Amino acid sequence: MSEYNFLQRKNDVLGKKDKSYAEMWDERIRSLCEKINKSPNYYTTSSCSGRILLMVDQEKKGAGLFIWVSHDKINLKELKEALLSFKGKELLKFKCEPPILHIVCKNLSFAEEILEKGQKSGWKNSGIINLKRNVVVELHGTEKLEFPIFREGKFLVDDEFLELVARKSNKKLEKGWKRIGSLNAAIS
Repeated sequence: MSEYNFLQRKNDVLGKKDKSYAEMWDERIRSLCEKINKSPNYYTTSSCSGRILLMVDQEKKGAGLFIWVSHDKINLKELKEALLSFKGKELLKFKCEPPILHIVCKNLSFAEEILEKGQKSGWKNSGIINLKRNVVVELHGTEKLEFPIFREGKFLVDDEFLELVARKSNKKLEKGWKRIGSLNAAIS
């Protein structure tokens, strides 16, 4: 990709409206994305600092899929309140997802450089995912948790299990936030 095409695409992408579910940046990953986007060799196309969510168990994304989303630590009370507010009959899943970051790179050399920094910062599930139109690096954590939790107004697990899940999920989020900070420090 020529220098001009890369910069033009970067300007186009960074100038578009945020299409994420939250329609705004996650504060915990904002400074990392801003640092990457200031570089003449990279720009971000999507990012998430990690999240905990309740969602309808279905194959395809669509309206009404996400019931509740948090990018912060959770507790048993708010988790139960979110579940009890759901009036549908579908099966709901609990998910804890790690941070993810997609970075378009000017060329393969820059992709290898950012990928190495990401891996050294603990983003283990990472790689170069596209080489055709753009060179894209995906940095992804490994801390996931997913299971069915609620159906037809009834919990499928007890409070002791939910408390354990909240605690474990909060630790997973903290690990991801440390990884974000580590990469932010590694990028000059």
